[in-house]
Amino acid sequence: MADAGAAITVALVDDQPLFRAGIRMLVESQADMEMAGEAADGEQALALASKCHPDVMLMDLRMPVMDGVEATRRIVQHAEAAGTDKPKIIALTTFNRDQAVVQAVQAGASGYLLKSAEPEFLLAAIRTVHSGYSVIAPGSIHSLFEHAARNTPPRGPDLSVLDVLSARERDIFLLAAKGLSNGEMAESLFVSEATVKTHLRSVLDKLDLRTRLQLVAFAHERRLLGA
Repeated sequence: MADAGAAITVALVDDQPLFRAGIRMLVESQADMEMAGEAADGEQALALASKCHPDVMLMDLRMPVMDGVEATRRIVQHAEAAGTDKPKIIALTTFNRDQAVVQAVQAGASGYLLKSAEPEFLLAAIRTVHSGYSVIAPGSIHSLFEHAARNTPPRGPDLSVLDVLSARERDIFLLAAKGLSNGEMAESLFVSEATVKTHLRSVLDKLDLRTRLQLVAFAHERRLLGA
């Protein structure tokens, strides 16, 4: 686990030099952050992640050579195979309903932001994902995943994927997929927050998911929220 007093190391991956320069100045203006490096495409991002092991990576999704989705997937898979800490990856996109955002979340990104986000929001997002939470651009996360689901062939809910879960874990899964916090789930199920966290970790492990954000995408993709 990273030293609580250490600066958050940030890497930036984007093919636009002017955008990188602006983000670099913003990050370097913060006492609790430092730039670990920059990359202009996905292939360079792989080398940067391997060399610098940044805490957080800001990853543009649309780049030449290798896009941000594939770079995210490979960085996460490499870290897991090596048994090292994965960088928290924030996908950067120009569009709020970008299909690539869903793909990036499924690949292991900890959230996404619009490239037009206010500087204060971007800085808060870096600190948030570094603390182990997900971040999303302002607006409804469910509208993003619902939009993506509408672009896939229609089908009924695939309930069989939940067979590996216990009855209580199914309850946790559905509440988490609807966006409830741990406290709200605990209140709804009349259990402690510690119990909710234990069940939620079990749910993620059994479904081979890494984050709550992936859980939401998983539920929408399989149309489980209306089941």
